[in-house]
Amino acid sequence: MTSLSDGALLDRVQRQTLRYFVDFAHPVSGLARERSNPVAGYDYRDTVTTGGTGFGVMALIAGAARGFVTRADARAQVATIVDFLASADRFHGVFPHFLHGGTGKTIPFSAKDDGGDLVETSFLMMGLLCARQYFSDDAKLGAAIDRLWHAVEWDWHTRGEDVLYWHWSPRHDWAMNHAIRGWNECLVTYVLAAASPTHAIAPEVYHRGWADSPVFRNGRSFHGIALPLGPDLGGPLFFAHYSFLGLDPRGLSDAYADYWAQNRVHVSINRAHCIANPNRFAGYGENCWGLTACDGDKGYNAFSPTNDRGVIAPTAALSSMPYAPAESLAALRHFHEVMDGRLWRDLGFADAFNETAGWIAEGHLAIDQGPIVVMIENHRSALLWRLFTSCPEIAQGLTRLGFSRRAVA
Repeated sequence: MTSLSDGALLDRVQRQTLRYFVDFAHPVSGLARERSNPVAGYDYRDTVTTGGTGFGVMALIAGAARGFVTRADARAQVATIVDFLASADRFHGVFPHFLHGGTGKTIPFSAKDDGGDLVETSFLMMGLLCARQYFSDDAKLGAAIDRLWHAVEWDWHTRGEDVLYWHWSPRHDWAMNHAIRGWNECLVTYVLAAASPTHAIAPEVYHRGWADSPVFRNGRSFHGIALPLGPDLGGPLFFAHYSFLGLDPRGLSDAYADYWAQNRVHVSINRAHCIANPNRFAGYGENCWGLTACDGDKGYNAFSPTNDRGVIAPTAALSSMPYAPAESLAALRHFHEVMDGRLWRDLGFADAFNETAGWIAEGHLAIDQGPIVVMIENHRSALLWRLFTSCPEIAQGLTRLGFSRRAVA
């Protein structure tokens, strides 16, 4: 494909990927469809995702700021989303993972996961709070977002213990029994829970719950790089993306880590693994890297250096652009130019590919497309970081949990 300047290429990728959340948004609710291709188990045309919609709202804001969509159109779509969510299924204020985009009724994610999903709700609230700040001149929209935000019963999800639990169902109660402990993608869940003006958790829930895990602290070195937090070799790259679409990691630290350093190291280890390529998969190299959760030739999986099946996802490298700008841009040029258009589609890059298997994903996923737009924008302007940080509740929540921020250049 024709080579573009860096700025023009970033514009092209952001603009095209944003179409997933505009042109392919659900026509009734405006929410983000979970995926763009058929799979067994649910109707992809009417299945919308709450967390992916939070990412999509942030992508809309980036698009409006860049002029890819008008501010008025972005505001109208966010208002449609917020109005729809006000009457959609909720459980103690917590939204399910999947909703029917036309009715707002729960679509079970699995047999017992048919109620509130606290982590997906946190991704949704992160996006909506960014929208409240961006459209601060719209008092009606801001009040509607606050009603959703204030209704989330974060404290209910402690079950009276010093940890948050991921799922609750009116039919199955706490049967999923999934305590949210780190290190993974859920840091923003604890920050929002501590920041809530109405249902805040105590700081002890963070320190005794989130930070109490055998895969929280690490301290070992991989490919000559010391890893502060997380499983060996870092885990899938979405750990460095999802919470940090809004949470600004620059200069951010607490008793456990410097989060800018943590994310940069995680990306470096993931890339170094792909360069080393111990399993000898085709295509891997210094400009073709990135292991994260995505579709694969044998189904969706959370790919990582310890779960490497030869599947590279463009979102992994592209959403790492704030942490490794030169390396991510080189990967972007490889996906866009060297692969001769095989990955480029109407809604942005195909979700993933496996050159060893000769496979390219048929479609796209909301939770992979959103971070591409948002993290490229955070690299370019820090827009979403600035918006989320500007929420007074978030500043208060971070302080309550013992976070501090040093000045960065």
